[in-house]
Amino acid sequence: MNLAVKQRIPLKIKKMGINGEGIGFYKKTLVFVPGALKGEEVFCQITKVQRNFVEASILKINKPSKFRVTPACPIYEACGGCQIMHLRYDKQLVFKDDIIRQALKKFKPTGYETYEIRSTLGMTNPIHYRAKLQFQIRQVGKKVIAGLYAENSHRLIDIKDCLVQDEETQFVINHVVHLLEKHRVPIYQERRAEGVRTVMVRRAKKTGELQLIFVASREVRLSPLIQDLIAKFPQVKTVALNLNRARTSEIYGQKTEILWGQKAIEESVLDYYFSLSPRAFYQLNPEQTEKLYAQVIEALDVKETDHIIDAYCGVGTIGFAFAKKVKSVRGMDIIPEAIEDAKNNAANMGFTNTYYETGKAEDIIPKWYSQGYRADALIVDPPRTGLDDKLLKTILTYAPEKMVYVSCNTSTLARDLVSLSQVYEVVYIQSVDMFPHTARTEAVVKLIKKT
Repeated sequence: MNLAVKQRIPLKIKKMGINGEGIGFYKKTLVFVPGALKGEEVFCQITKVQRNFVEASILKINKPSKFRVTPACPIYEACGGCQIMHLRYDKQLVFKDDIIRQALKKFKPTGYETYEIRSTLGMTNPIHYRAKLQFQIRQVGKKVIAGLYAENSHRLIDIKDCLVQDEETQFVINHVVHLLEKHRVPIYQERRAEGVRTVMVRRAKKTGELQLIFVASREVRLSPLIQDLIAKFPQVKTVALNLNRARTSEIYGQKTEILWGQKAIEESVLDYYFSLSPRAFYQLNPEQTEKLYAQVIEALDVKETDHIIDAYCGVGTIGFAFAKKVKSVRGMDIIPEAIEDAKNNAANMGFTNTYYETGKAEDIIPKWYSQGYRADALIVDPPRTGLDDKLLKTILTYAPEKMVYVSCNTSTLARDLVSLSQVYEVVYIQSVDMFPHTARTEAVVKLIKKT
């Protein structure tokens, strides 16, 4: 490899990578160029040299793609929260089909060449879709700012009008910043790690109820701020404080306390309502969640006699879609508040065939089986890290007849399918665009046990 940092080269972009970057070859060297699109001819400058590839930045686009568009967001390039807003939306969906194929080709699960990859289901109007906002808080001089870190940096981008964020949550966080300044609430600084470091704002689309979590490195006095906040926003139903004293990238600590209001807000999906406590996980795109859950229902294809395990169940939302259709639904999650929500939600809906327990699926499933429980179907909806190795072994040991894997990371999905495809046939993969303008997608995988 004869390339060096700051060297300038012409490049034709052959494809787009899993992070939305353009990929080309210069004298047989792989070159990654953020912001470049398939088919473009660019002039770029090398920014980093690795053993098997280099990274470069665009200096000039000599031949733009006919699918390139001007991003509507004024801070798109600075923020880095979205990666492909410069690609026309219908072509974003085609790209998301392709990143599933790329991941499968990399990990090569059994029979991957013949998997049915269904076209990604997109949005009619892919803006202002994020119902949950999670901004970092810092102080610059006397000014408090809220936003996201620029990619690969500790530089916080002040965000006051995010194109993909629910407009009301953005309005609330803007006012929270004003109140933090007004009441002189201590703000976290990396050299002096004391004060508020993150604020989460979540809005229930169906009820309009709002929920906030202030994450701080120590106890802070928020009563005056809360009184001002609820006076301006009567739709705020919960304000909580989470303490995170660790100097790590983890956003939340273990302890969350309700400072004001009710324990949870109410949301709805499909034909049922449920409660969400502050720390409970729920999909951030309510409109697409309806499509996602409909795909899970179709893929699992249950019978009245079926018993279902809903691993990573959260507040129970996916499992509730089946509760009226099957013999029983059991779920587990490592967050106690989520399990409490799941139990309360099931009771409120009158379900008597559900059971929820706090803990890891790889520990609880063997315990249930030792007690005589047998599952006909399994739903897994893991975090971006995918399935735990121990859980994979547990699934392969007990192997229910049918399974649905809901994935938010195509790479860890393909990796996990290497193991699962030993026992299960992959019937199809259906992608749902939960994150427009980003390089991420959600996928529903239908699996049937091999005979």
